Amino acid sequence: MSEVQEAIAWSGSATVLVFVIGAGDTPLPREAFHVAGLVPDDFLPFPLESAPEPLERLGVVSYDLTFQDTALDLRDYTRACLERVCADGPAVAWAAYEGSFHYDHILTPDVAEQVYGYCVSGAGPVVEWDGDVLRGEDWKHRVAGVRAALDRLVAGAA
Repeated sequence: MSEVQEAIAWSGSATVLVFVIGAGDTPLPREAFHVAGLVPDDFLPFPLESAPEPLERLGVVSYDLTFQDTALDLRDYTRACLERVCADGPAVAWAAYEGSFHYDHILTPDVAEQVYGYCVSGAGPVVEWDGDVLRGEDWKHRVAGVRAALDRLVAGAA
């Protein structure tokens, strides 16, 4: 089992956490996450409140997508979810470990190793399942590029 798979299954079930900015504050329906041949056992959408004003205009939503079977390979599922949340218009999305989200640290170098996937509308999703890669400088650089795309999205909404 990969390091990422172990980390997302730490609680006894496997939970993929997906965050999206730019798709409004109305969550997608449960059926939108029936992708890659998998259906989560539990689906919890959270419109995130208390967002800084520029992000609030775009909408910030978090999805907890939980599977009881921790042996499922969720890499392709994560990729399909990221692609789905970026499909309806300009958005930036990422998958990250539990506890990694804070408005002051969205896609910053100090949380880059906790981000295991990302997508920017108009580009394909990227998912990394190797912990060594997530701790590397190249990954930090790639996550910084996603943050730059988020900054452009925010500036365009101003």
